[in-house]
Amino acid sequence: MDLAAFHALEPLCWRAPSAHNTQPWRLRYERWAITVGWDPADALPAGDPTGRDLRLSLGAFVETCLIVAADAGLRLDWAADHDESDRRVGRLRPGRQRYRTPFRTADVWDRRTHRGRFTAGPDADVVAAVDAVARRAGGAVRAVPAAGRLRALLRTADRQVYADPAVVAELRRWLRLDRSGPRYRADGLSDRCLGLGRATATGLRAALAAYPALRPLGLPRLLAAAGGDPLAQGGGVLALVAPPGLDAAGQVEFGRVLMRMWLTLHTAGLAAHPLSQLVDVAATRDALGTLLDVAPERIVHVARVGRPVAPAPRSARRVERTGGGVLMRDAAVRVG
Repeated sequence: MDLAAFHALEPLCWRAPSAHNTQPWRLRYERWAITVGWDPADALPAGDPTGRDLRLSLGAFVETCLIVAADAGLRLDWAADHDESDRRVGRLRPGRQRYRTPFRTADVWDRRTHRGRFTAGPDADVVAAVDAVARRAGGAVRAVPAAGRLRALLRTADRQVYADPAVVAELRRWLRLDRSGPRYRADGLSDRCLGLGRATATGLRAALAAYPALRPLGLPRLLAAAGGDPLAQGGGVLALVAPPGLDAAGQVEFGRVLMRMWLTLHTAGLAAHPLSQLVDVAATRDALGTLLDVAPERIVHVARVGRPVAPAPRSARRVERTGGGVLMRDAAVRVG
C-alpha cells in the first residue's frame, strides 16, 4: 500500500464535515493499513452526549477518504472495526480494486455547508435520489413539512440549547468570532461561515462572555431569538432516518451514507444547512418523530436544503495542501 501517496491526499480528506467543525478524526499509519480513530479532545460531550454526531462525522470522513483515494487511482478498502476503548472505528487497507463511487475529489473540495439564502428547495427528483442513497443502507430520507409547527420546534430547541451552561461553554470553545484569533483559520465555526457581520459577531462574543451573570435574566431566550428564523431563508427541510436498532458501529457506517447524501445534493447544485438542534433536544426530536410518524431515535440528521443564492465561505481546516506536501496549522495536532 502506497502510504506516501495517500498521505499527500490527506488534506483533501479533511474536507469532511463534522459537528462544530471540530475535525475529530485521527489517522495512524501502520505498515499495511491506516487506522482511523478520534481524539476525545475534539468530541462534544455536552452537545453530543451519546456520541452520535461524532460517529456520523467519522463515517463521513471514511467515505471521503475512499472517494479521494479512488479518484487518485489508489485501490483502498475499508474494514470496519469499532472499538471505544482504543478509540478507533476501523482501518483503511489495500483493496483489489478502486472504491466504486460516482463522486470525485472536486465534489469533496467544493461541497460546503450553507447557512444563507436559498432560491428553492429540493425538487421531487432530488428527494428521490437522496432517499435512494439512504434506502440502500436500510434508511430513508423524509421531507419535513415546513409549517408553523416546525418553526415552533426550532424555537424550542434553540432555547433549550442556550439554557444549558455546559452546551454554551462548549459552543464558546468552538466559535471563531475574532478574525485575529490564533485558531480562526484552523477549525470551529467562524463568523463568516455563520453569516454574521462584524457587529453581530462582536455582540455575540460579549453576550456569551457574560452568560453566567445574564443567564438567570433571560439571556438564553434572547440568544435563541438572535439566531433568527432559518426557515425564512428558503429551501426545504429533509430528515435522514436510520434503520431500526442502529448501534455505535452502525452509526459510523451511516455517517458514510450521510456523506453520500450531502454529495448527491451538491452535485445537483444544492447545499445543506444542518438543523442539528432538532435532534439534539429530546423533546423536539420526539415531536419531530410524531410529525414524521417515525421512531424518534431513528432520526439522525435534519437539514435545510436548497439552491444557494451565492457561494458560501469555505470552512477552516487544520490541514491544508502546500507545495511541499502537508501543512499542520496547529502544532498540537499530529498525523501519523
